[in-house]
Amino acid sequence: MMESQWLLSLGGGMLVGLSALILMLFNGRVAGISGILAGALQQKAPWRLLFLLGLGAGAWLALTLGWASMPALTTLPGWPVVLLAGLLVGIGTRLGNGCTSGHGICGMGRLSVRSIAATLAFMAVGFITVFFTHHIL
Repeated sequence: MMESQWLLSLGGGMLVGLSALILMLFNGRVAGISGILAGALQQKAPWRLLFLLGLGAGAWLALTLGWASMPALTTLPGWPVVLLAGLLVGIGTRLGNGCTSGHGICGMGRLSVRSIAATLAFMAVGFITVFFTHHIL
């Protein structure tokens, strides 16, 4: 199974890129999940809800067909930590005018300097956070 894991990962990445490209070509929109979710919650356009449902359906299908598996979660943080983390991610998304999918996939694919800077910033913060929480605390 491990030999084919990189192929599944490559295929998944290609499908994410293809879906972002299709959304840009046919709808003129960037596949930034935070913006799509915000628009769906405000009931701006039906395609947003369909896009989000497709994300969930794709994950469910991959799990059902055995193409993916859920990792074993051995330690979970408490609800206060989860809520604080979600709040900080939401604040960062608003401050950065986009999320990992918008900047990291679509923006970098378009060679946007702003998206490259944003992606470098949130990846660096993610690395520092993991190092701090796993090795310092």
